[in-house]
Amino acid sequence: MLRQYELVEKVKRYDPDADEAMINRAYVFSVQKHGSQKRASGDPYFSHPIEVAGILTDFYMDDKTIVTALLHDTIEDTLVTYEEVEELFGEEIARLVDGVTKLSKIEAQSENERAAENLRKFLLAMSDDIRVLLVKLADRLHNMRTLHFIANPDKRRRIARETMEIYAPLAERIGMYDFMREMQLLSFKELEPEAYDSITRRLDSLKEGGGDKVARIASGLQLLLGSAGLKVTVSGREKHPYSIWRKMQERHISFEQLTDVMAFRVITASTDDCYRALGVIHGRYKMVPGRFKDYISTPKRNGYRSLHTTVIHAENARIEIQIRSAEMHRESEFGLAAHWAYKTGDVARPDGQAGWLRDLIEILDQSHDAEELLENTRLAMYQDRIFAFTPKGELHQLPKGATPVDFAYAIHTDLGDQTVGAKVNGRVVPLRTVLENGDQVEILKSGGQEPQPGWLTFAITAKARAAIRRYIRHKQRDETIALGEKLYEDITDRLPVEIGDKAVKAALKRLKLEDKAALMIAIATHRLTDAEVMEALIPGSTASEGVDPHGQHKPVSIRGLTPGIAFRLGECCHPVPGDRIVGVRQTGEPIEVHTIDCLALESGQDADWVDLAWDSKSKGGTARLQVIVKNQPGALAAVTHIFGVNKANILNLQLVNREGPFHTDIIDLEVADAQHLMRIVSALRALDCVAQADRV
Repeated sequence: MLRQYELVEKVKRYDPDADEAMINRAYVFSVQKHGSQKRASGDPYFSHPIEVAGILTDFYMDDKTIVTALLHDTIEDTLVTYEEVEELFGEEIARLVDGVTKLSKIEAQSENERAAENLRKFLLAMSDDIRVLLVKLADRLHNMRTLHFIANPDKRRRIARETMEIYAPLAERIGMYDFMREMQLLSFKELEPEAYDSITRRLDSLKEGGGDKVARIASGLQLLLGSAGLKVTVSGREKHPYSIWRKMQERHISFEQLTDVMAFRVITASTDDCYRALGVIHGRYKMVPGRFKDYISTPKRNGYRSLHTTVIHAENARIEIQIRSAEMHRESEFGLAAHWAYKTGDVARPDGQAGWLRDLIEILDQSHDAEELLENTRLAMYQDRIFAFTPKGELHQLPKGATPVDFAYAIHTDLGDQTVGAKVNGRVVPLRTVLENGDQVEILKSGGQEPQPGWLTFAITAKARAAIRRYIRHKQRDETIALGEKLYEDITDRLPVEIGDKAVKAALKRLKLEDKAALMIAIATHRLTDAEVMEALIPGSTASEGVDPHGQHKPVSIRGLTPGIAFRLGECCHPVPGDRIVGVRQTGEPIEVHTIDCLALESGQDADWVDLAWDSKSKGGTARLQVIVKNQPGALAAVTHIFGVNKANILNLQLVNREGPFHTDIIDLEVADAQHLMRIVSALRALDCVAQADRV
């Protein structure tokens, strides 16, 4: 543990103007307030905030950040109040300590509503002052270093998983790679102890067998580059056990098959020298295709700049080499913290440099519940990236597996909402096409387009998924209200008197509903029966003669409503416009639409049925056919020809049974209406090669 004078000396060494008295006061205050509290290791609790402060001095943080680190647990774990910290150390430090306190309460259990709320506060505090995050990362790093002292294995695994899923990616996103690597290593050791032991043992055996192989290669590179007139510093190391394990998992290979377990770093004097060094290395050794990345020309979103290449060295050993200037190296070591060091003079609110943070804040607004927020946040902190370009050459970073929909939302939410298609490298492609590194993407849009629920099956970025879900929620609410209004109209038609605003207000009061919209939603989702609505509007009306709470007057039109939003089309009978249809109401669910002769209706009660009708202008639906075809050449071609002639689009075709000279196909068709479908069925039955054709 750092002594008081040692901590002060470390800060004064890089910041002679630091407020020594304030640091001393904070040190003594923390020791006093934590008093006799003990950590799981048996050490006094106050050793923890002092060690956290010590970690931050390595990043040359300003005196206020060091004081925040010393005090970060006082509000949470002692009787100290926000007001007391503000009085003794000022408003700025109190705000920082409060921000870290809120972060400390984050738990990654999706079932916990507080988890989302605390994460929300965390991100908002971070956007206001990034020093909050720096203190929290140092706090988490020290906790991980002492994790083995916690006796409960479940608690250790929970903390390790939370670190791996939230804190390590956050450290990576602000360019603090040393923090990230150590957190990942310590989490990996706890979560996958067998894999960790196996990989470390093998790395140790490599060291024993290869002697000073790393040092030998490093000095060879130093000599090679020096002879070319370049002043460089070369260092080497075995790769991180966690990154080795990840590569083994991703590539489905064993440790023995993994060739590039050594990594080397070349530090040059300038950016120009980076490219000169690269030329010398590629001129001497063969480059591994596909393993060169230029992060100087196209920096990572966290500002990271470097050249990455993999070459085949002597003895066919693959080695990874990173080439960067001294300035780039400093930024990669310190990350975003480099911009908040005391000497920049700009320690407050530098959120403009972190575009990804703005995306996270937007996700906060669009996430609906705790689970969705946590999922979206983890998605937003992706690590594996690709680069894609707009036709004008603007660069966008996306996670591996991203599609044009993700690309559109990355540019702007409005563009994502209006996407109708995409061109990748000049060629029109489906929206679910996975983008590759270096693709040029042009988004085709239309003002009349809306986000589609089906996009959620292939959109992978948090920003895209949050925006699509938000739109679906709004549309679902609007359409549910519209359906409720239609059902409400029929209910009021059955009452003996006309219903005015006064009766509606009284009904809302009786039903304990906020407004008329809430009433319509309750009717549409069957949270209220027709009888309950009638009684609320006119008490005693259901007992009156001539009022039938179940006797619907006229069919309810489903015109203007979107399948899958306010209502669902039954998968058992596949209704299309022109069919006689009824709706089955289940509490809290959209109305499920069935044809009148659907067998699924047998299990329901008449009271749960709603008489529905297609609008006269309703066109388009999906029908399912079962066609038994002779097993002979050209039979399927004859069937599909019928579909083509009748302008019916095949959505799905499945061979479900093959029995002797016949096979049975299930075909999903896009048809205009029931008449259109019957014409197709009749044409199929007329074919010699078709034994049977029926709608299912």
